[in-house]
Amino acid sequence: MIIKRISLLAVLIVLSCNFSFAQSPKKPMVQLINDEFKFALDQYKFLAKNIPEGLTPQSFEKNRPVNYDIKWWCSGFYSGSLWYLYEQTKDEAVKKEAEKALKVIEPNQTYTGNHDLGFMMYCSFGNAYRLTGKEEYKTIIKRSAESLATRYRPNVKAIQSWNKNKYWDCPVIIDNMMNLEMMNWVSDNGGNPKYKEISVIHSNTTLKNHFRPDFSSYHVIDYNPETGNVKRKATWQGAADCSAWSRGQGWALYGYTMMYRFTKDEVYLKQAKGIAHFILNHPNLPADKIPYWDFDAQGIPYAKRDASAGAIIASALLELGQYTSGTEKNEFKSAAETMIYSLASPAYRAKLGENGGFLLMHSTGAYPLNSEIDVPLVYADYYYLEALLRFKKWYL
Repeated sequence: MIIKRISLLAVLIVLSCNFSFAQSPKKPMVQLINDEFKFALDQYKFLAKNIPEGLTPQSFEKNRPVNYDIKWWCSGFYSGSLWYLYEQTKDEAVKKEAEKALKVIEPNQTYTGNHDLGFMMYCSFGNAYRLTGKEEYKTIIKRSAESLATRYRPNVKAIQSWNKNKYWDCPVIIDNMMNLEMMNWVSDNGGNPKYKEISVIHSNTTLKNHFRPDFSSYHVIDYNPETGNVKRKATWQGAADCSAWSRGQGWALYGYTMMYRFTKDEVYLKQAKGIAHFILNHPNLPADKIPYWDFDAQGIPYAKRDASAGAIIASALLELGQYTSGTEKNEFKSAAETMIYSLASPAYRAKLGENGGFLLMHSTGAYPLNSEIDVPLVYADYYYLEALLRFKKWYL
């Protein structure tokens, strides 16, 4: 009798859940996008109150805001997100805050300490110039590209990511593909053509050495700086040297899609499609399509998620869909749409006034280093807003 009652209760619960789901259809995407930007506008006004002078916001951990020096690789994402908010809302207070944030990171234009100038200066000043046309912003972007070009190593045929240290001689990480967008843009907009040439050479070297036959990517390739030979293929933030670190796969997908945009080289388009199919067909990709922090993470399905990887992949898939057609285009659009709906749900999107003012919860920075695990991250918000804008621009 007890078993029968439990079984009946289980049936009633399932029916109740199904009924509730049936009564709560998905919000139309146009409404979701408008609602998300309205929320983000209010949430980022809350976030702005927690940023000390001269620093940039990164995360919110243990009920405390985390802010870093401008040399941190994420320093441009806050301003970039504000410009996305201004683009959608035309809120003058947000524009003023975005301009203030630009001033904070402006000295980075001459920074040559690592490869992250694209993240720092193009996500920020690139969007600012796109929306305002101010020549001073363009000048800063060009100077930033010049600084980044100093890290190009002709013997390796790539831009060195980090300086030599006890772990690496000449490391090149998959993340570096993202910084090439600034180089390409500067060459195409009156700057030195060598920057685009460097981008192409770097992309080809990465294509040759970073990828496995299934289109998954290693995180770090360490080169001999004199001969250009590969010393080892490894990871720094992934689960293992042989694993597919989720955010790294997102960087690869976004990077080669972007390279196709600038060059129309079919090799890059083929690579981007291959990476997309690896991600979307992977047996460890959850139903909501927000990846675990590594596709080979220990403890799946209980491993931590990475909302930032989901946001990056969604944004990249939406652009890739512009260069494809038929079933493939629908596949990429549909997957990105699922990711956006997931990120916009209470499972990932914070409530107003919570989460330190950040939009998304449940990102993972560097799990093996016990750093930024299951927290909001500023770049997750940036690529989420970008994905929303891209969907509105290209699919509505």
